[in-house]
Amino acid sequence: MARKKLMAANWKMYKTPQQAQEFLRAFLPLVEGHSRDEIAICPPFVCLPAVVEALAGQSIGVGAQNLHWEKEGAYTGEVSAGMLVAVGCTHVIIGHSERRQYFGETDETVNRKLQAALAAGLTPIVCVGEVLQERESGLTEDVLRRQCQRGLRGISGDQARTLVIAYEPVWAIGTGKTATPQIAAEAHVVIRAEAAKALSKAVAEDMRILYGGSVKPDNAKALMSEREIDGALVGGASLDPKSFAAIVKW
Repeated sequence: MARKKLMAANWKMYKTPQQAQEFLRAFLPLVEGHSRDEIAICPPFVCLPAVVEALAGQSIGVGAQNLHWEKEGAYTGEVSAGMLVAVGCTHVIIGHSERRQYFGETDETVNRKLQAALAAGLTPIVCVGEVLQERESGLTEDVLRRQCQRGLRGISGDQARTLVIAYEPVWAIGTGKTATPQIAAEAHVVIRAEAAKALSKAVAEDMRILYGGSVKPDNAKALMSEREIDGALVGGASLDPKSFAAIVKW
């Protein structure tokens, strides 16, 4: 059975609650009746309640962009999985390259956050990918294998039924560069093989692997037409309702 694609918007540090609701007022009519793909909106923490409210009655998921692995505690500035569930989140992004690059995320912290997200019933979108120097040095496969092995450590196949992985070549994020559909698909094959080793072949076959790296309306169809690409994690192009709707409807 074909995997249902997930089209996820990562708004990063953009939009106030009012701007988020304005976006959704414009976006929802553009995707009305669209059921081929699953859609999720991942706004900043402060926008989560406003987005949940605006999407009431809609079959669109709401995701956070990060979480802490502990249930509660003296962790100033952090948010737990239980808190995300309480405000209506269904998804959460874990280990985005910007979190790794600027905020010290490691494969080990990604693993702890993944376990917390799964335990809370959230759909985790775990990000993996190589930087430009690693790609030019021929290390892409090594990096992806390491990130998958360490990130999925201790996760059972049963736990991982909802797990989504997003391949984001870091050199293609916000740069205007995009991995060709073939480059992306080759990376997805490596990721799926590692997931099969860590979890099981059956779980890996059902697992959705998204592409994230300068996805735009003009390249979405070519990327989404690849058998190995099961959706997109969209950054800048998801900030405009018409642009994101065009990507969703590729």
